[in-house]
Amino acid sequence: MGGGSANSVPPIRRMQIGGGLLLPGDQRCGSERRAQAGRATEAGRMNVGVAHSEVNPNTRVMNSRGIWLAYIILVGLLHVVLLSIPFFSIPVVWTLTNVIHNLAMYVFLHTVKGTPFETPDQGKARLLTHWEQMDYGLQFTSSRKFLSISPIILYLLASFYTKYDAAHFFINTASLLSVLLPKLPQFHGVRLFGINKY
Repeated sequence: MGGGSANSVPPIRRMQIGGGLLLPGDQRCGSERRAQAGRATEAGRMNVGVAHSEVNPNTRVMNSRGIWLAYIILVGLLHVVLLSIPFFSIPVVWTLTNVIHNLAMYVFLHTVKGTPFETPDQGKARLLTHWEQMDYGLQFTSSRKFLSISPIILYLLASFYTKYDAAHFFINTASLLSVLLPKLPQFHGVRLFGINKY
């Protein structure tokens, strides 16, 4: 009648593993339970212990919502900070913006290897740069085009505002080539002179 009597039996806790039901005191052997749990994990593409559903989140990070806008804002913020330094002229600020942007892009996209995430890919990403991991290695995707066009636009702006001065033009051109050449499909996975091989 309503309250908890001494004769009431607590409900049986059940757990679903794979396709079968596991009850307390189940006499299945441990290897069979582990095999069923493994099949369930593979079937559901669930990555246990990570907070994302991608095998390697580096492949899709540049397609995230708002990432392109954040990138443009950061480059603009860098330019404004450099403009606020009183002893820099306008041509020097544009060249510095271009060089710092391209240096950061080179380091983060073409030098650093691996992934900061725990991935179940058996270390395949360990030998790949972020650029090589992006979009699962597919070429000419929208994020790759965006990251290829943005340094070109910055280069054109820097060249215009430096009035095509020979010294600035040489520095900006060398900086542009350092980030455009590694993006070419012909250089995908190529390590020139063994640099950054390991």
